[in-house]
Amino acid sequence: MAYFPAFLKFDDKSILIVGGGYVALEKLEHLLNFSSNITLIARDFSDKVKALIDENSLTYFKKDYQIGDAKGFDIVIAAIDDFSLQESIYFETRDYNNTLCNCVDLQKYCDFIFPAYIKKGDLTVAISTSGSSPAFAKNFKEYLKNLIPSSVEDFLKEVKALRTIMPKGRERMEFLDKKAKDYIKSWSKDS
Repeated sequence: MAYFPAFLKFDDKSILIVGGGYVALEKLEHLLNFSSNITLIARDFSDKVKALIDENSLTYFKKDYQIGDAKGFDIVIAAIDDFSLQESIYFETRDYNNTLCNCVDLQKYCDFIFPAYIKKGDLTVAISTSGSSPAFAKNFKEYLKNLIPSSVEDFLKEVKALRTIMPKGRERMEFLDKKAKDYIKSWSKDS
């Protein structure tokens, strides 16, 4: 079964990352684009993970994961090499209402997966192969990233402002639709 593409609002979500190595770093870097309500648990943290913890004033615990550590978190990411512990964390989160869990490299224990994504201001483009080929998703992301002009951030700020001052209705919808079409058409002229 494929994963449903959705964008989650993280404003009131608490996130736990179990792990402090390279994979935990990747997940942390992605999540910091959307939230800083992140706690980390690991016996050891890489220098890069520790730097991000310090830079973003994140909560962390330098210890082994213990049953119950995931309680109270909305999202749990198990980014550790110990697959039996990942599985244990996943099944533990089943006991907590509304906790979403991602066990890195164990797709059957993932309520969600991390897509490859492009973020430029308010624009976020997510790419997923539902786990078939993360390498393809990553390389396709790079291809798409090169197609999106840097002016997209300014364009989105402009239309966001227009949406606040123009009255809702068909006229606004048609005006903004034409503006978006014209803007995207201009990309090929810029190349």
